[in-house]
Amino acid sequence: MPIRLSGINSGLDTDAIVKELVSAYSLKTEKYEKQKTTLEWKQDAWKSLNTKIYGFYTNVSNMRYSSAYSLKKTTLSDNTKAVVTAGTDAVTGTQKLNILQMAQASYLTGAYIGEDATAKSTLKDLGYKGGATTIKVKVAGKPVPEGEKVDEKAEKGKYVEIKIGADTKISDLMNQFGEAGLNANFDANNGRIFLSAKESGAAADFDLVAENENAYQALRALGLADAEDEAANIKRQADAYNKLYAEYMNAADDQKAELVKKLNEYSAEVKQVAAGQKKAEEVVDTDNVATKIAGQDAIITLNGVQYTSTSNTFTINGLTIEATGVTGEGDKNAITIATNTDTQAIYDKVKDFLTEYNNLINEITKLYNAESAKDFEPLTDEEREAMSDEQIEKWEGKIKSALLRRDNSLGNIMNAMINSMSQTYEVNGEKLSLSSFGISTLGFLNAAENEQNAYHIAGDEDDENTSDKKDKLMAAIQENPDQVMDFMKQLASNLYTSIDEKMKSTELSSAYKIYNDKELDREMTDIEKLLAKWEDKIAEQEEYYYDKFSQMEVALSKLQSQTNSLSGLLGQ
Repeated sequence: MPIRLSGINSGLDTDAIVKELVSAYSLKTEKYEKQKTTLEWKQDAWKSLNTKIYGFYTNVSNMRYSSAYSLKKTTLSDNTKAVVTAGTDAVTGTQKLNILQMAQASYLTGAYIGEDATAKSTLKDLGYKGGATTIKVKVAGKPVPEGEKVDEKAEKGKYVEIKIGADTKISDLMNQFGEAGLNANFDANNGRIFLSAKESGAAADFDLVAENENAYQALRALGLADAEDEAANIKRQADAYNKLYAEYMNAADDQKAELVKKLNEYSAEVKQVAAGQKKAEEVVDTDNVATKIAGQDAIITLNGVQYTSTSNTFTINGLTIEATGVTGEGDKNAITIATNTDTQAIYDKVKDFLTEYNNLINEITKLYNAESAKDFEPLTDEEREAMSDEQIEKWEGKIKSALLRRDNSLGNIMNAMINSMSQTYEVNGEKLSLSSFGISTLGFLNAAENEQNAYHIAGDEDDENTSDKKDKLMAAIQENPDQVMDFMKQLASNLYTSIDEKMKSTELSSAYKIYNDKELDREMTDIEKLLAKWEDKIAEQEEYYYDKFSQMEVALSKLQSQTNSLSGLLGQ
């Protein structure tokens, strides 16, 4: 925008004069700006309402099918050891459940390795004196890579090698265990390493394999050597002791003293195992080894048939069974599962549907019957500056509340919904309506404003208008649930079709829109073009008048200069 220094010679307020001269054009622009604002509000109102109607339309679609009402519930003779839920295809009747074994993840709790140990501690700090070695992690159930040699202990598993040495830090080791597929954590407060499988079940069991003395000593320093590792080490020492003892028996007299000295370095427990007096497992110091819990599957029997699962959850013939405790075998210990039609769930399904319908139809009715706001228009910037925030909100709220007043599209969808809900449907030769189940509106005289189309269930304890009446709906569900379900499916199908018809694509509206969104978009485009046109006209007129005033100022400047020159010649 050019900088204009006008009115210097004339003393006129050029800006004010130009503004007044183009005011007719500005009023025209202001009119279109208000129309644009109103149209934007109307589009937003429709989008919000359409989202709600489409959501209701989707939910109604589900209620056209039996699966929406085939609701079952289970009752257990002992709910402390199992949680059972019934799906729509669960068999009605009584079944026997025994929980023989719970699934658990493989878990290893390391032995105490000292109060001074930290994540930065190395194996050397923990007393390890060996060199570089390898600990192998075996995860059960995974195939052995072709050509890889495994021992009997890892026959069904896969090795992942953990390379360590005297300078390996505990934190580095935890990372390597994590990469091998385990959960690994060092708890410095308790001075222990904890390892566990990432999944429960026997297939996810893991083991640490030490194939040589250094690997064993590394595990021992880390507190990860379990009773099996200790027993294996004692056996190795017993074998070495027996070998040394045989050497002693065959040695010359001058060599025996040195051999005796070496034999005495072995512990009494090793000597007992070497002599066959005890088994290696019997002399293990179980207070100073890692504790391992093997991973296992859950095992149950249902009606005498056994099932296994890597987790404690089973899905069998429509039942979801979550085992929480072991019952033991036999009918004496069995949990009785009774499966029946869930009448309360069906009642709640119908009630939730009516609640959603009522909320929507009440909003539509309110929008359609809104008070006229024909004397209200969107505020200009100047008008907004002269009002408080509360006044602005009240003013604009009045306009927004009436945007869809007596709208044909709104009236059509409202009538379609009302008609579908009020119709009679035939079930097994009997004509039924919502009123047959104690469901009706309160009527124009008794209903609150704009709620005359809402439905109420007689005997509904949550409805103050009908809570004191006889509950015909629950009685009907308990007596003949199939009749209620068939009726609701027909009503939902008709209601779905009625809304679907209003949501079909036309030249004026897109698919799944119950309002003329295409038409509104075209109107918005036209208004924006008009606005741009009139804004250009204003700019042209302003430029024209500023140019004229500029020429006037130049003429006045010349006149002033000539007058001053003449005065100088006359000596004035």
